[in-house]
Amino acid sequence: MLGRMEAQAFGFDQTFLAYRKDDFFMAFFRHPNVIPNLKLLSDSSGQWVTLGTEVKKIEAINVPCRQLSMSFFDRLYDENIVRDSGHIVKCLDSFCDPFLISDELRKVLLEEDSEKYEVFSQPDREEFLFCLFKHLCLGGSLCQYEDEIYPYLETTKFIYKDLVSVRKNPQTKKIQITSSVFKVTAYDYAGMCYPSTKHHEQTFSYFIVDPIKRHVNVLYHCFGVGEMS
Repeated sequence: MLGRMEAQAFGFDQTFLAYRKDDFFMAFFRHPNVIPNLKLLSDSSGQWVTLGTEVKKIEAINVPCRQLSMSFFDRLYDENIVRDSGHIVKCLDSFCDPFLISDELRKVLLEEDSEKYEVFSQPDREEFLFCLFKHLCLGGSLCQYEDEIYPYLETTKFIYKDLVSVRKNPQTKKIQITSSVFKVTAYDYAGMCYPSTKHHEQTFSYFIVDPIKRHVNVLYHCFGVGEMS
């Protein structure tokens, strides 16, 4: 994924209202400070470019973001998907197009008929923390999978903490997440134009909105040749 992933931060000066998210993101894509700065990879050249087209429609899917602890992944150890040593349990090779499955971790992530697929419920799988973890585990087109779980967990934790805002509730004194997360797709007159013109499970753009600090963090990746992981 190295070289094909980008994180950017933008500020805004209006009140963010979740029920008007489509209007908010449409204004974002059309803002004169965003147009020359929002990065994406060209399908034709593979180079970093800016959008260069007028967005006509936005699809912003809400991504639940409620997890405050990496203990969310402890079940991987409990279910013998990962050994106590941190090594990922291997299995016979199979394919879940276009991904090679060579261990129990990728089975849990991809094979719906796997006996351990339900270790994570559907609501669990929709969580932003899980989405990040899955993206990192599946990697890019030239991905060399890790034998141990730690690099995946540590990188997931690092990115998650960097993108998501939290604060202490003044009444309960408990930490709570203040960010809203959306998986965003943009369309121009010809069809999908962002994050790419081609669909792929590993092509994504997450917009993490902090309504208090009025920041938008964008995490982008475009699957393709020329990646390193």
